[in-house]
Amino acid sequence: MPFLLLLLLLLLLLFGPQLWVRAVLRRHGGERPDFPGSGGEFARHLLDRLGLEGVAVERTEQGDHYDPRQKAVRLSPGHHDGRSLTAVVIAAHEVGHALQDAQGDPLLRLRQRLIGLAQAAQLAGNTLLIGMPLVAALAQTPAAGTLMLLAGLASLGSAALVHLVTLPVELDASFNRALPLLEAGRYLPPADRPAARRILRAAALTYVAASLAGLLNLWRWLRR
Repeated sequence: MPFLLLLLLLLLLLFGPQLWVRAVLRRHGGERPDFPGSGGEFARHLLDRLGLEGVAVERTEQGDHYDPRQKAVRLSPGHHDGRSLTAVVIAAHEVGHALQDAQGDPLLRLRQRLIGLAQAAQLAGNTLLIGMPLVAALAQTPAAGTLMLLAGLASLGSAALVHLVTLPVELDASFNRALPLLEAGRYLPPADRPAARRILRAAALTYVAASLAGLLNLWRWLRR
């Protein structure tokens, strides 16, 4: 019984945040005929208002994000083309990242460097874990395999660590950039503002929630 309880708590920790994020975004994803434009059009409006005409707004299948290298706000099809509260608020969140970039936010720049390192570390980790049995057999010593196992596990956990460390960047984009834009422009009716705060919180936690769920892959390797 204690083992089942521990397993349930572990699954709740790994998947609970991601399920909550999805539920919040889906709950407010219905079309709103009272909104004058789509999420993509709203992002374009905000960028132009901020003097960021050089930042593009693009439709993507890779998830909502801001690309500081290409200077582009990218929105998933439902958020780019939809006229929902979720679409509008997510667009404001990604514009918040563009504003961070324009103002030279050091944490945003740090996150970009760390994400690049984490991606390389994950690739190296998978390679090490796959090659571990062969190297251990050739070296004829368990120490070689153990070292490769530790290196691989450390690299697989790097993505979750990066997103946890840089969570302040997401919170800043939501509550210090996007929320003031939404409130100052009076883009949302007062009744929608509590929901908008929940969506902004979900947007800030999206990467962390996904990384926690990704730790299940790390646990599978630990079992092996």
